[in-house]
Amino acid sequence: MALLDRGVEVWAGSRSGAMSDRRIRGFRFDLTDESSIAAVAADMADQPPDLVIVASGVLTLADGTGPERSFRQIDAKAMEEVFRLNTIGPAMVAKHMLPLLQRDRRGVFAALSARVGSISDNGLGGWHSYRASKAALNMLIKNFAIEMSRTHSNAAVVGLHPGTVDTALSEPFQSNLPKGQLSEPAVAADNLLTVIDGLAPADSGKIFDWKGEEIPV
Repeated sequence: MALLDRGVEVWAGSRSGAMSDRRIRGFRFDLTDESSIAAVAADMADQPPDLVIVASGVLTLADGTGPERSFRQIDAKAMEEVFRLNTIGPAMVAKHMLPLLQRDRRGVFAALSARVGSISDNGLGGWHSYRASKAALNMLIKNFAIEMSRTHSNAAVVGLHPGTVDTALSEPFQSNLPKGQLSEPAVAADNLLTVIDGLAPADSGKIFDWKGEEIPV
């Protein structure tokens, strides 16, 4: 909605493709199905985007499996699913969307990351699959930024940490949050768009929080 308020043409994808606002061009895709991502990219080829935001991610799996508190709780299948959704899926989106960014004008590719994906900022441990999948995503963002700099000098490829947002992802972990730390989705969206507005090609490859401060990797 924040982009619509700016008069921007918005394409938004989900598994159902259903959108609550007719101004949004909804499309169906599956983050785990590369062919569905490639099909959307082909549809966009004649109207290439200036901004691509990958807003997917998982912390607690559909079967209720949550982030591990100890390495003893690591399950290979659960870890694989977390990586597929948090790392491999965004990588597949980048594979097909980055080539659509125009070389002669500003373009931004942003993927939602997380502060807990920072290796140097990790002082608590735990949440092994989630932390590792986001750390891997951060590395891919850096890799993509380097590669894009060779052909798209006006592009910025970044990771964004939205803070703790009042969504289904954070709901199981909201009870112990300090007052004022939980953001409504609309507020979080405005915050991230403000960060995106201020991005320059020199910022490519970095991870930023919702205040625009760089997060160490």
